[in-house]
Amino acid sequence: MAGNWIKESDIGFEMNEPDSYALEEALRLKEKHGGEVMVLSMGPERVKQTIKEALAKGADRAVHIGNDDFAQLDPLGAATYLSAAIKKEKFDLVLTGLQSDDNGFGQTGVLLASLLDLPHATIIMAIEVQDRRLRLKRELEAGWFQHIECPLPAVLSIQSGINKVRYATLKGIMAAKKKEIATIALESLGVSVQPTQRVEKIYVPTKTKKTEFLTGTPKEAAAKLVEKLKFEARVI
Repeated sequence: MAGNWIKESDIGFEMNEPDSYALEEALRLKEKHGGEVMVLSMGPERVKQTIKEALAKGADRAVHIGNDDFAQLDPLGAATYLSAAIKKEKFDLVLTGLQSDDNGFGQTGVLLASLLDLPHATIIMAIEVQDRRLRLKRELEAGWFQHIECPLPAVLSIQSGINKVRYATLKGIMAAKKKEIATIALESLGVSVQPTQRVEKIYVPTKTKKTEFLTGTPKEAAAKLVEKLKFEARVI
């Protein structure tokens, strides 16, 4: 093993939590305004299991970009392949999860919008569609929110908690067996990706324990403690 990824043989995989909220929001928009929900994912053959889950929840069809080395892609590489596949479709809105559960870069959606040359907004907590325009609620820091508008088509990165994710029903699971999953070979997308970053090593941090007594007056000890928390522990 090169040490730059995990052993996948004995673990299970599931949809990223933010992506599940993005899927749910897409399904709700379809139920309210009509249209079609197409899901797109990239990765090895096992990715189709997650795609089937999306179809069972109500997505109409799916596209799978086959790529056994997907885990080694940086966000720009992933967005390049995904945007090439999206350009082959007719769409009004692209929804992505805010970030993945593993690497958590939070950049793929932003880069996707740039490559598609479309308006983009992140950390979305509410979507309203009015006359081919979107009214959006964004989550900011410290409990603040921002309300903005943007035209369609657009790309939005969805925040977890925007809605309540549904479960797949038995009827939906049965219906998913008849829905199309189109597999696209990576080479057919007509793009070439040169990595801009790479994972050198994945490892479990070494745990250490160190005890230090701070001497002096209470005021002096407090000053030393603040200094260590700020410059050594870097927690303030």
